Amino acid sequence: MKSRNIISIVLIVGVLALIIVLYNSIMRPLRFEAEYNKRSTEVINKLKDIRAIQEAYKSTHGQFCGNIDSLLLFLENGKVNMVKKFGVVPDSLTEAQALKAGIVKRDTVQVNPLQKLTEEKKLITSAKEIKNLKYIPYSDNKIFVMKADIIERGGVKVPTFEATADIFTYTKDMKEQDVVNLKAELEAKNRFAGWKLGDVTQPITDGNWE
Repeated sequence: MKSRNIISIVLIVGVLALIIVLYNSIMRPLRFEAEYNKRSTEVINKLKDIRAIQEAYKSTHGQFCGNIDSLLLFLENGKVNMVKKFGVVPDSLTEAQALKAGIVKRDTVQVNPLQKLTEEKKLITSAKEIKNLKYIPYSDNKIFVMKADIIERGGVKVPTFEATADIFTYTKDMKEQDVVNLKAELEAKNRFAGWKLGDVTQPITDGNWE
């Protein structure tokens, strides 16, 4: 009887251990995916902001910027044109009517790029945190790799740029083998292993998440 109880206990412990192993084998990839997606969202949001600033830079300089420090310097100290509205539209009138009546006026003024992009709600990063835009999230302050060029398409010179974050930069402290496996999977599909905005060899400003 005693030996039967011992066997039962051993079996129960074995079953519980098996359940734990199976649970962890199911949950591990799910936990990895959730954490990877969270980190990726933060990286992508910064890349979207870089795109907005690059577009403002191009509207002023006619080309993109190949250095992220120079880009942020432009953001804080540069000048861009912005159409501003002066006056208040009465409730009884449309904006077009108020403009025609001279109650409201529009004028093109030069403002700081940060001010314009903030007012137009084109930035995800707050003005307070924008100075840290160059740092890849979760990377111990590694910086986005940025390049710019001017290529020729159909006899026309076209400015291009790209900004990238390698997969290993923002997955610090995550299970390394899972990251290696994901990298191999992406490369097998001829995809960039990480997040990339634009391409210096093509006239595009899309991200590889789009």
